Amino acid sequence: MKICVVTATRAEFGLLSGLMELIDSDSDLELQVVVTGAHLMEEFGHTVDAVRFAGFRVDAEVREITAAETNADVAHQVGNGTSGFATALGSLQPDAIIILGDRYEMLAAAMAAFFLEIPIVHLHGGEVTEGAFDDSIRHVITKLSRVHCVAAEEYGQRVVQLGEHPDSVHVVGGLGVDEASRLSLMSRIELETNLGIELAETIILVSYHPVTAGGHDSVAELSEIIAALESFPEATVVFTMPNADPGHQLIRKLIEDVLSVHGPPWHGFVSLGQLRYLSLAAMATVVVGNSSSGLTEMPSLRTATVNVGMRQKGRLAAGSVLTAAPNRDEVRSALSKALSPGFQGALGAVVSPYGLPGASNMILDVIKKTDFRAFAEKTFFRVRLNKDESADAPR
Repeated sequence: MKICVVTATRAEFGLLSGLMELIDSDSDLELQVVVTGAHLMEEFGHTVDAVRFAGFRVDAEVREITAAETNADVAHQVGNGTSGFATALGSLQPDAIIILGDRYEMLAAAMAAFFLEIPIVHLHGGEVTEGAFDDSIRHVITKLSRVHCVAAEEYGQRVVQLGEHPDSVHVVGGLGVDEASRLSLMSRIELETNLGIELAETIILVSYHPVTAGGHDSVAELSEIIAALESFPEATVVFTMPNADPGHQLIRKLIEDVLSVHGPPWHGFVSLGQLRYLSLAAMATVVVGNSSSGLTEMPSLRTATVNVGMRQKGRLAAGSVLTAAPNRDEVRSALSKALSPGFQGALGAVVSPYGLPGASNMILDVIKKTDFRAFAEKTFFRVRLNKDESADAPR
């Protein structure tokens, strides 16, 4: 079977790479790789190079999707990207396509695959992130997909609530848990040498992306986080640059302006890559911002998280995650708690809601057991209502 994996960002590729290796090494499967979005842009590190460096052949590049400055840009790019993916997938003719998550690049790929009648295997569906338009995109991709591999039981139930048949839903755990256990992480000396920086005893890793729902001012929110960080002068602070969502240029400029004033021990990197990012995260005292990795990967690394604002509102969170409103006092208070000896001492007992390592192998097993050519017309699965609910009740 020809299995096509689509990737658009450094973070997403990091989650997919273990699964891609398994597919590529399986004699019954042929891996196809399509890259798009930030992977192909210099301002985000041209990370398609990292895909190739990892040993994967890139079968197609969909260049119609670039960075978006406005929501209108996103709409145009989804349209253009759908056309680009239709051409690429029409040429590759895969038996199935694997799409992870909820970004608008993935929506374009899903729409093209749907109309080309290529079955979609959707990873990490059923989740909720109320502070981003990704939340709705994720559910749309769910409805276009035929196979669902979800990270937790609650997420699987939500996919069924959306009308997907329970037999199509497989609870496999989080891919971030897999990556955190699969990689041989770098030592402190290796990381300092590789990054060219000195790491203090206290390390704060900052990962903040645009808030794309609800009319929030992302620059104002990040400014509050930065103001809170000023209270911890002993710490090495490392910023990762934002993703390609609308508003990313303003966030990036703010970070660059702050770094020009502070200098060491504050540092910024366009793209750390999965190995350096997870190595630094595992070494960090706390991760702060609004990245999904703070909730999905940091608990497995036993690293504290201060999740700021509503971008990740609705995701399952471990006991290692503290939540703060986007104002300096709340962020400062949460950071102080996260850095406290008591909180740090309890991290070893944290249990991740995203399960144990093994998601990639379970997804591979699902793929190999699925006869993608035998799918009949998709139907809506109706969930039985509770006895005190009516069919017309709002849900």
